[in-house]
Amino acid sequence: MRVTLLSYTGDAEDLCEICAKSCYSEDGASQIKNTECKSALINAIKSGHESVLEHASYTFSIEGISRVCSHQLIRHRVASYSQQSQRYAGIEDGYVVPKSVKDMGDEAEEIFDSIMGACKEAYNTLIELGIPEEDARYIVPSATCTNIVVTMNARALRNFFKLRMCNRAQWEIRCIARTMHEICCSASVLDPVPEMELLHIPAEDDKTAGVHCDAVLSADSLHFLLLPVLSVS
Repeated sequence: MRVTLLSYTGDAEDLCEICAKSCYSEDGASQIKNTECKSALINAIKSGHESVLEHASYTFSIEGISRVCSHQLIRHRVASYSQQSQRYAGIEDGYVVPKSVKDMGDEAEEIFDSIMGACKEAYNTLIELGIPEEDARYIVPSATCTNIVVTMNARALRNFFKLRMCNRAQWEIRCIARTMHEICCSASVLDPVPEMELLHIPAEDDKTAGVHCDAVLSADSLHFLLLPVLSVS
């Protein structure tokens, strides 16, 4: 899994602060000066006026994730997606093996690998027989790797983090959310952003979906556009 920040609003906090001030000012946004104190933005978010965050956007390339994960990702509707096409790009050999399968031992992993290999072989055979790729792909497993480009505004991202950084989210999308959150936090305080790319690092507290949502991260590590996105008990 690889998450790369392709593009983002570099002055996100300043821009959103000006937008928040413009709602209550007689002056236009072009005449409003920004200050280091983000009181207007903080007050807007506290009052639920989070539409001002929609003026900042972030575009990520997410590579090497399963189709299971991409299906979960695109359920977040306030976003733009461009996903690798199995119809034209074909099916690669890569696939995602869940940690639970690896932890179960060699027998479980051998069963998983054999099924994946059989599906890939069957797919290739169908292609050789003249079946179009767009039809042969019907037998491709959900573990097959895919790439997707995602653009979300800051408001949508905060909601995404709130839902997907929780331990109730499945491990793969939770890892993506945490990586994206770390990148966003860096992008909001660093200028320019050095090498905004992070490889997959398994979370120490990997748990399956359905586990009670404990305090996942400390309040200090949740800074993205000034306020935490998760409540920590």
